[in-house]
Amino acid sequence: MNEKTMVSDALVGVNGELKMFGDMIPQTENKELKQCLKQIRNECEMSQEKLYHVARQKGYYVPAQKASEQEIQHVKNILTQPAMK
Repeated sequence: MNEKTMVSDALVGVNGELKMFGDMIPQTENKELKQCLKQIRNECEMSQEKLYHVARQKGYYVPAQKASEQEIQHVKNILTQPAMK
């Protein structure tokens, strides 16, 4: 297994864990458990960011092109329009 595959697999795993924490935290009534899960999620986010930077530096990940102001405004307009019935 090469380095690129390992970094990619690690990112997929971390992203899955972040989703899992996003699902669990709002469903937890115990305040101590909720705080613990938030702390673990924050550490997981830091790991994800480090892996992302490694992937970017090594050319394993190339982000999508940035949206133009016109594209951003178009999406904002769609999302702020009243829903049609």
